[in-house]
Amino acid sequence: MAGQSRKHPMLRRSRAMWASRRVWQPRLVFWAGAISIGLISVLFAVLADKAQALFHVVIGNDGGWPFYLPLAITPFGFVLCAWLAHAFFPGSQGSGIPQAIAARHLRDDDDRSHILSLRLVVGKIALTIVGLFCGASIGREGPTVQVGASLMLQAARWGGMAQARGLILAGSAAGIAAAFNTPLAGIVFAIEEMGRTYEARTNGLVLTAVILAGLASLGVLGNYTYFGVSKETISFAVDWPLVIACGVIGGGFGALFSLLALKATRRIRRWNALQPLWRALLVAAICGLAVAVIGIASGGLTFGTGYAQARSAVEGMPLPWFFFAEKFAAGLLSMISGIPGGIFAPSLAVGAGIGSSLGLMFGSSAGVAALLGMAGYFAGVVQAPMTAFVIILEMTGNHDNVIGLMLASMLGYGTARLISHEPLYHALSRVFIAEAIRRRRAEAAPESGLG
Repeated sequence: MAGQSRKHPMLRRSRAMWASRRVWQPRLVFWAGAISIGLISVLFAVLADKAQALFHVVIGNDGGWPFYLPLAITPFGFVLCAWLAHAFFPGSQGSGIPQAIAARHLRDDDDRSHILSLRLVVGKIALTIVGLFCGASIGREGPTVQVGASLMLQAARWGGMAQARGLILAGSAAGIAAAFNTPLAGIVFAIEEMGRTYEARTNGLVLTAVILAGLASLGVLGNYTYFGVSKETISFAVDWPLVIACGVIGGGFGALFSLLALKATRRIRRWNALQPLWRALLVAAICGLAVAVIGIASGGLTFGTGYAQARSAVEGMPLPWFFFAEKFAAGLLSMISGIPGGIFAPSLAVGAGIGSSLGLMFGSSAGVAALLGMAGYFAGVVQAPMTAFVIILEMTGNHDNVIGLMLASMLGYGTARLISHEPLYHALSRVFIAEAIRRRRAEAAPESGLG
């Protein structure tokens, strides 16, 4: 009897705790945030695809438009996006992944709010869609990471949750998972790229966010593989030279992209310092014009994400041998222009082009070569080999190629490390951290003067 009397108070306290609003409110807000990431990612994907399709309709010959129309539309769109980002949505420029990484290093909530907020969710989605409508060689996957991190950080504020760094990580992983329908890649991305000092206690947050965002995405779009299902398998007896070539050459081009992007971004930032707005608009106009010229020269192949070209290569249709160089240049110019937009999908398209060209040289299957080229090049750009091969496996639904993709990714990563020692996203994240420090010092200076 005495034991029962002791157990009942504990049982009553347990029931009272689970019925407490203080216990349930953070959980409900967190779950709602994760589900909203999935739903908004789906909406973002649909709008982005429609914007890209509309651009091709506008510039197509069927509508009677002149083929040189992009020479007006694309530079104007770049300038418009750059101006809106500067004037109304500062912090929305570029991919969005560097902002999420920087926010995990910042300790003050006010500093984080400059790069992760609901305002930036609206701006990032809207300006990425405008950029795609104007033919920019950008993707929506990196922006989805910033959107996911912003939504989860806002959920932390509403729910009174203190684990801001873990929630940013969870939101970023959920964004990648929902953008590609690749839950495993979302988790690997969180561990390898977003959280290089990953903490085991965030496991539950990341897994729950990815599951709920994935369920929301599946509920709307159903289960699908991003590039369809690849049925071709790497044969090591025949294809091992192709695996090595795609890894080394793809990784070398990926490192070159990263190196050029960092050098150009730093020089443009220093040059813009005297007249930030007008010089930023001039850079955007020049880059937009160059992207339009490349797009016209390629017959329209380099406009947009490059998804259609990469998918056709994965399905066995060889791409023009010069496509990868044109897409490389268009992607680089779009990135350094300062407009919002990611590099995930364009990078996969460049990698597919490299693989396709190498496949023609080696006499190998175009589909297998495209997969290996994507793995090598993407690992070289972001220097995250696990994310590279996992995301490609999930996007193609063929797990028979896991060893070949792992090898190509590791070779791409190793080659990239020899050429460029700075991972692209982490190097860019330091820009946002430095801006937060400068802002803090500027705010502190008047106060110290008054004192």
